Amino acid sequence: MKLLLRPLQWIYSIYAFITFVTVMLLIFPLALIAGFFGRINGGNMMIRLCMLWADIWFPLIFIWHKKIYEAPHDKKKAYIFVSNHISYLDAAIVVKAYRQPFRPLGKVEMSKVPVFGFIYRNAIVVVDRSSPSNRANSVEVLKSLIKKGISVMVFPEGTFNMGTTPLKDFYDGAFRVAIETQTPVKPVLFLDAYRRMHYRSLFSVTPGRSRILYLDEISVAKYAIEDIGKLKNEVYAIMEKKLIEYDAAWRKT
Repeated sequence: MKLLLRPLQWIYSIYAFITFVTVMLLIFPLALIAGFFGRINGGNMMIRLCMLWADIWFPLIFIWHKKIYEAPHDKKKAYIFVSNHISYLDAAIVVKAYRQPFRPLGKVEMSKVPVFGFIYRNAIVVVDRSSPSNRANSVEVLKSLIKKGISVMVFPEGTFNMGTTPLKDFYDGAFRVAIETQTPVKPVLFLDAYRRMHYRSLFSVTPGRSRILYLDEISVAKYAIEDIGKLKNEVYAIMEKKLIEYDAAWRKT
């Protein structure tokens, strides 16, 4: 049966890619205009355009999002958002999940892609993990955004979780920024990205439900800079528990 369905899978994936590019090209002239308004105002405009892009693209490929709130969410408040990372689709789900001024932290390599790279560079904070000085500079940029009331979003795993555990080990960066700026950490989980698009192939897209789970914010008031590890472990434990509870497809218990 899987062999019979595979050609349909490829056709659907090609359709998803074509519509992805088409919608992006339609909003690109507006993105060029947004680029003239600077890193803050222009960046906020770029994020809103990305939200518009996602609002058009996902219905075209028959993926619908279900938002689950375990605690109230204040969109006027700045957070350090942290999410699990399991699929190429995560980058698109981000702008469905976070409907407020924010900046994701993303890999510099993606900024080299034509058209998409221009939007990417202006909508996110890029980081080159191979460069200690670049990593340090990215952290300073995130801190400056928080001071302006703009939330930041980080995948603390750094890259795809290709194992069978709920999460990979976390990097320190998001938690350092949270403590140094005294900004609460808010975990938001992407529960079905793995089901909708496997990280092994761009030709693995499937239609269906995509759940986004909003957990309660975690205050950092009790943490000092030497407690980064404790904060990181607390957030990890909460996210791990909820991924198991809500049946994350890739994890094995």
